[in-house]
Amino acid sequence: MTTDAIRHLAAAQHGILTRAQLLDAGVGPDTIDHWIRTGRLIKLHRGVYALGHLPPSPYARTMAAVLACGPRAVLSHRSAAQLWGLIRYSGPPEITAPTKRTRPGLIVHRHALKDQDVTTHYGIPTTTAARTLSDLAGTLSPATLTRAVNVARIDRRLNTHDLPQRLRPTHAPTRSTFEDAFLQFCAGHRLPTPEVNANVAGYEVDMLWRPQRLIAELDGADYHEDFETDREKDAELLAAGHRVIRVTWERLTERPRREAKRFRALLG
Repeated sequence: MTTDAIRHLAAAQHGILTRAQLLDAGVGPDTIDHWIRTGRLIKLHRGVYALGHLPPSPYARTMAAVLACGPRAVLSHRSAAQLWGLIRYSGPPEITAPTKRTRPGLIVHRHALKDQDVTTHYGIPTTTAARTLSDLAGTLSPATLTRAVNVARIDRRLNTHDLPQRLRPTHAPTRSTFEDAFLQFCAGHRLPTPEVNANVAGYEVDMLWRPQRLIAELDGADYHEDFETDREKDAELLAAGHRVIRVTWERLTERPRREAKRFRALLG
């Protein structure tokens, strides 16, 4: 393999190469050792190197962590969820491999994954979004897991039928923690489950009880900043025959019983 071919392989792996790949490419052991001594290869893990310098790619260290755990290793758990954009995670890389290898600074899970549970994302072997969420069902808090599932749905990262039955939502995907909390509020107080982000009279509304023609708009600071636009929307919905109640995070979380009593009266 030519030098250009080696560089091309490294580029496909975010600037990372393994000793085994270099040997397969025809680079001798003495040459590899010489490249390490002279800085052409920078050791990141045992048998895993950055070519020339630590690449600027934000995924270089992630790719190196996967390659350090063997040819069938994949990014998984919280690291995979971070890669998919489902959660924020800055801890040690989490890897799943059929043979567990101890690597300093890495969390390695031993498991032989099925082909349908593995894919590539940004060129990195990783568990699918559905498999990732299944792996995290016992790790993330219920609220964080719910949000991650809905982010994956909105971003079209998964089909809900690929999830275990216990993780499959029964409503349209929510778009915020506030919406998740409101649905939990309805379930906890035995209120009818509303439609989520439904279209009414040309407007998208947060929560809708269609038979009762009742709409709940969730006034979180990040989502409803235009006072006049919101009031115009309320007026149009009222003219179309729908009642609108605006709910704040404070009322929902600090006075939930009082809020539930109000909704029972409106839905009654």
